[in-house]
Amino acid sequence: MTKLSGWRRFAAATGAAFTLLLAAGCETTPAFQVSQPSSRDGTVESIVQDTVQSGNAAVGTIGGAVVGGLLGNQIGGGRGQTAATVIGAGGGAFVGNQVAQRQNLVWRIGVRYDDGSLATIQQTSPPNLRIGDRVRVSANGITLLR
Repeated sequence: MTKLSGWRRFAAATGAAFTLLLAAGCETTPAFQVSQPSSRDGTVESIVQDTVQSGNAAVGTIGGAVVGGLLGNQIGGGRGQTAATVIGAGGGAFVGNQVAQRQNLVWRIGVRYDDGSLATIQQTSPPNLRIGDRVRVSANGITLLR
């Protein structure tokens, strides 16, 4: 097995950390989401504010532990290096879990279409609507009818 220099090990561990952070940040809630059917007129029946989890906590915990252990392994030698690896893995697991459990705010708008069917529209921006408003739901969003 080839032994890497200190700088190369540090670069590899740092690259792994950035990859983990990028992967955790890529799981975002869509800005607008419509349950079928869409592109129809109806009346707003409910508006509920809610939070959704942005990522998988187990993946964040394991990935954080691996990256933290790699970074901790770069410190010291002998028993000190072992202790730093264990502490790094524990701290990385905690940070990875916290990043994965980040909460996003969403609004779910219940619309009763003119034919009696019900749709739920989920969006990340606050709706400029009230219960009882007449709206048109399409693939581009929800629009207030005048």
